[in-house]
Amino acid sequence: ELLERVKKGGGENAILRHTQRNKKLFVRERLRLLLDEGDFLELSPLAGMDMPYGDVPAAGCLTGIGKICGVWCVFIANDATVKGGTIYPIGLKKQLRAQEIAMENRLLSVHLVDSGGAFLPLQSELFPDKLHGGRVFYNEAIASAMGIPQVAVVCGSCVAGGAYVPTMAEECVIIDQIGTLFLAGPPLVKAATGEDVSPEELGGARLHSQVSGCADHFAPSEEEAYECIRNVVSTLNCEPGPEEDRDHDSPLYSPEELLGLAPLGYGSTLPVKLVLSRLVDGSRFQEFKAAYGTTLVTGFGHVEGHLVGIVANNGELAHDAALKGSHFVQLCGQRGIPILFLQNTAPQPAGPASISQAHSNRLKAQASMMAAVACAAVPKITIVIGGCFGSDSYIMCGRSFSPNFLFLWPNARVALVDPRRFPTVPADGDWAGEELELKQLKAKVFSLLCCFSCAFKPVLFSALSRLEEESSAFYSSSRLWDDGIILPQDTRKV
Repeated sequence: ELLERVKKGGGENAILRHTQRNKKLFVRERLRLLLDEGDFLELSPLAGMDMPYGDVPAAGCLTGIGKICGVWCVFIANDATVKGGTIYPIGLKKQLRAQEIAMENRLLSVHLVDSGGAFLPLQSELFPDKLHGGRVFYNEAIASAMGIPQVAVVCGSCVAGGAYVPTMAEECVIIDQIGTLFLAGPPLVKAATGEDVSPEELGGARLHSQVSGCADHFAPSEEEAYECIRNVVSTLNCEPGPEEDRDHDSPLYSPEELLGLAPLGYGSTLPVKLVLSRLVDGSRFQEFKAAYGTTLVTGFGHVEGHLVGIVANNGELAHDAALKGSHFVQLCGQRGIPILFLQNTAPQPAGPASISQAHSNRLKAQASMMAAVACAAVPKITIVIGGCFGSDSYIMCGRSFSPNFLFLWPNARVALVDPRRFPTVPADGDWAGEELELKQLKAKVFSLLCCFSCAFKPVLFSALSRLEEESSAFYSSSRLWDDGIILPQDTRKV
């Protein structure tokens, strides 16, 4: 339902103004004309969903990965039906992430520019800092120096900072009567000089293709503009992506069953091999150290014909499991094999940790694995299939460890601690040793706080409710802490 809402952009009225009054194509129709037939992976489609900018997605841009003439490309396309394509902080973050993906994976960038520039009331969140608006132009220059081409289509208003995106691209197409390019539009010219000037006179397609030279190609229509870009891509001397291997085996067990296997308990109680058997080709998995450190599963398999190393939580990341993980990640780095991390971490108990020798040993082993993951110079993709709690998030290549991509299943939870475990008074039962002490301590603290003041109870439960909300996959994805929520059954394809 949320994805369908996103596809409607700024809503029906905004789309009517865009397509009928302004005679422009909707952003998704533009991409359809540009792309080869086949899959298009949209990145972070839910970014901005619950941001305080109104009742529509606030990103105002669409980013994704697809092919033109067989060449893999990253697409950054403004959606002018959302706030006129105006750039908000979350939209800027989305653009910067797309550029990071393009440079890291050496993918051609295609910009479809239709933007009123930055939203000025939020200039302090868009302009001055290192990773604010200017970084878009910096990245364009660096990518060009790296030999990574960038092309652009001016398919609408291109004002202020938005005007630098197409002018810094290797080749730029501007569309007649639709594309305009200027630092300040006619209203500001009127305010500053008293002169009346039309958008076409000030920065239209003929001016920039015949007089200023800011645009390299003139297109009479949108359809011809996208055909021109396809022709440009064919001359960039970029290597087409490899043809899809149609000979790989499907898993013996249907990937559709992953929808029913998505963990809801977040306690790593689901045997992760049930998931792997529905992910890897032919359900074949060459396990590494199968009998050692069994709370972490490591091994090799193929996904859609590609050899990958797999590191998957199967319980608490204990001392032996962390040592095994460190060893396996180093092997993958040595052999140049990409790594797929499947996160379903055991929730960390909220409270003082034991300082026993066993705990100290586990800490050292986990630090060793953390270093191995950080230093492994191979592509890394992380999928959070259940819970993502505490330091296990770092060890299993969470966002701060810069995986090439990080995706979440809809049931995923991302938090320092599992908020549902924190206030729970343990039921009567046979608890042993340190676990019993910790359970009793939590119960005493919780009871003491609740008895301290009646007024404290709503505050406590409000805080816990907020923790619960902030740990959801949708909260994470709307803030671009990941590259998007994917359906479990689509994991192989993604």
